[in-house]
Amino acid sequence: MNRLKVALMAALVGCAGAAWAADGDPLASPKYGTWGFDASGMDKSVSPGADFNRFANGAWEARTVIPADRSRFGNFDILGVLSEARVHAILEDAAAGKLDDPDAVKIGAAYRAFMDETLAEKLDARPLAPALASIRALKDKRDVAALMGKQDLQGAASIFALGISQDAKAPNKYAVLLATGGLGLPDRDYYLKDSFAAKKARYVVYAREMLDRIGWKNAPAAADAIVAFETKLADASWTRAQRRDRDKTYNPVSLSELKTLAPGFDWSAFMAASELPKLDRFIVTTNTAFPTYARIFNDTPLDTLKDWLAFHAADNAAPLLSKRFADASFEFHQKELAGQPEQQPRWKRGVAFVNDVLGESVGRIYVARYFPPAAKAKMDALVGDIRSVLKARIEKLDWMTPPTKVKALEKLSKFTVKIGYPGTWRDYGALEVSATDLVGDQRRADAFEWRRDVARLFKPVDHAEWGMTPQTVNAYYNYANNEIVFPAAILQAPFFDPEADPAINYGGIGGVIGHEISHGFDDQGRKSDGDGVLTDWWTSDDADRFKVQTARLGAQYSAFEPLPGAHVVGDLTMGENIGDMGGISLALDAYHASLKGAPAPVIDGFTGDQRVFLGWAQVWRQKQRDDALRRQVVSDPHSPARYRVNGTIRNVAGWYQAFDVKPGDAMYVAPDARVHIW
Repeated sequence: MNRLKVALMAALVGCAGAAWAADGDPLASPKYGTWGFDASGMDKSVSPGADFNRFANGAWEARTVIPADRSRFGNFDILGVLSEARVHAILEDAAAGKLDDPDAVKIGAAYRAFMDETLAEKLDARPLAPALASIRALKDKRDVAALMGKQDLQGAASIFALGISQDAKAPNKYAVLLATGGLGLPDRDYYLKDSFAAKKARYVVYAREMLDRIGWKNAPAAADAIVAFETKLADASWTRAQRRDRDKTYNPVSLSELKTLAPGFDWSAFMAASELPKLDRFIVTTNTAFPTYARIFNDTPLDTLKDWLAFHAADNAAPLLSKRFADASFEFHQKELAGQPEQQPRWKRGVAFVNDVLGESVGRIYVARYFPPAAKAKMDALVGDIRSVLKARIEKLDWMTPPTKVKALEKLSKFTVKIGYPGTWRDYGALEVSATDLVGDQRRADAFEWRRDVARLFKPVDHAEWGMTPQTVNAYYNYANNEIVFPAAILQAPFFDPEADPAINYGGIGGVIGHEISHGFDDQGRKSDGDGVLTDWWTSDDADRFKVQTARLGAQYSAFEPLPGAHVVGDLTMGENIGDMGGISLALDAYHASLKGAPAPVIDGFTGDQRVFLGWAQVWRQKQRDDALRRQVVSDPHSPARYRVNGTIRNVAGWYQAFDVKPGDAMYVAPDARVHIW
């Protein structure tokens, strides 16, 4: 799918051994230890103040081997594996005609289409023939711009990404957004930095291989030209940290202003081909890059643009084609760029495909089978606990003045909470799915979603809509809706287990809840008010004091070097780091409040406060391959897992008290150097 994913959501993750399935059932939720924590995963030879992540998770890391078909493995992933297995069972039932659901036939057809490897081998490159014929027929750059406008209708590649989402300054309305794109590598750094030169060189080889597979003429020269073209685009593009700034990425323009901003690209042809209705307002995100992008497009030979379109047509479709295409795609995208040794079994890729095409229909069945209603009520109570302690913390802030506090408390009072699954399921009635046309199924699914968005462009915003399926192991905060959302699949151990010690649940799901609520007050979330409107509700002095603290936090994280020469980018990970710091701080306070003055029990020698921090650390258990880690550092707004433990708690006073961390300990930060925000 080429559609622009607008940054209105801040998700928990971007990107293990001691868990076990209850009752021996491989589809049952996992359990950890006897009270919700896997003490066997600790490395007690390391003191908490030396390396808390190793103290909590070191033995688990030492004994855990990343599965060959993965680039990382941890507690998010073990729940991902569980969700994958559960969905697989659903799809097998659908394919066998054993499913009682309105979309059972479509689900079964989509899965059978993906699993029909014999047909994929027989067809080979034939599913690409219509797209390649369209590219060969392009006569001029106006034709190219028009084809790029069909990015969601025909799966065409484009240097400008088109999307429809809530208007950040009028969140009850939808708006059309435009951003720069066109890069086949994970980030601009892969084109511009010497540290990624080998990956870029391999990309040239991969482009040539793909062009050879589709019988494209002059493949070696075309591959060189394609990567040179993308390198120019990369040089003109914004950094990911710059693209986080919600003020700078909100630039409304008319069509005539767009043409003036970026001459050399046929915007009229682009818009007409997209099937958008006639309108004269667009929100340009990376606006200063648009003129250079248009100039690069205008200066690039037509044949190179056609080569580029053909390569991306093959690259995007490759996982759905015959083995020689799918294997080549895997060898580059997963093995070369992420260090993953082996391709996933076909059924796992089939699960991902059907989740993408019919996600909410699958989710409806998933919820009926695997999500207990009682979990929703317990989550409501936990969310209420976290909101209450944040309210108390805001009221006591010594750096924020009363006028801003009033607005902050008003925003907190207007938070919406969604738990488990949507109240209304997506209607896929207009989507055609064929068991014998896999590539067509993907194209039709993309076009279905695009036309659905276009059809409601001038209608009121559907605030009940979800941005994730219930079977997704994640959570998010939506700026425009001022809402926090927790899909069903994450509401399991180690995050949430009704039978676990409450302290572990507060450190796990309590920390996640606090993380998502804190996103409403991170460096970008704070820019929206209680109604989701992008507006400045801060006094200038309070904003300045907030920025002083975030600058200090950014400097802390930018000093982390997970691999030689690869530093965390503090400005890129800022929102997630603020979310993590708020998350564990609020979870600790909420646990204290839950005791209602009674002393916390001691379990296996651990105090209640210690167990909250251990619960937080257990959530972030993760091992990752070096190539995947290098990619994460430059392209992911989330810090590597180890710093979501160590980088966070070193600013929390309660951690020092809980584990008696003192000056001289490696992780010790003097009180006046710690960051205090929420």
